[in-house]
Amino acid sequence: MARALNLVGDRWALLVVRELLFGPKRFTDLRAGLPAASQNVLSHRLRELEAADVVRRRATGAPVYELTRRGARLRPVLLELARWGSATPVGSTAELSVAALLFALLTTFSPDRAGDLRGTFELRVDDEPFRVAVDGGRVDVVAGAPAEPDAVVDTDRATLRELVFGGAGLPDAVAAGRARVAGDEQAAARLLTLFPRPAAD
Repeated sequence: MARALNLVGDRWALLVVRELLFGPKRFTDLRAGLPAASQNVLSHRLRELEAADVVRRRATGAPVYELTRRGARLRPVLLELARWGSATPVGSTAELSVAALLFALLTTFSPDRAGDLRGTFELRVDDEPFRVAVDGGRVDVVAGAPAEPDAVVDTDRATLRELVFGGAGLPDAVAAGRARVAGDEQAAARLLTLFPRPAAD
């Protein structure tokens, strides 16, 4: 355990991994997703993660960072850590990155609320498409648009946060022009109710 913490125990290291769980990002994207991390701190952390074979830098025009196979294996570790921490009352209303919001969907999903719901949905957040699959009391979220989604919800980060965690209703968001829905609107609205914040211990 001590060896693992030496590699990824720093707060920013784990948050960098979270930001990259849904696909490669440029340095500027990582900075936007982690605005509290200074440029120097983020650069240093990325170099450490590269040296630990958690992240690799790939030059494709503008260089991008992505998780290695070893880095991707941290996904279940981060999920359990986030579930453990989600029972702590939220003390900040700071804007969340798209990756942080999607990760929150994975950690707060309620199988009991999902019941017998089965479906594939597209969440388009700030023009980025993500596939959300609900099946057998499980959920998965990955980057990219599904081929034939049951419904598509197109919105921005702030509205998605309100819809999922703030009690806002999807019909009201659509009426206000803050969200668009295509396909099964009832299923889309139900999807957004499957992510309650856990009660504090």
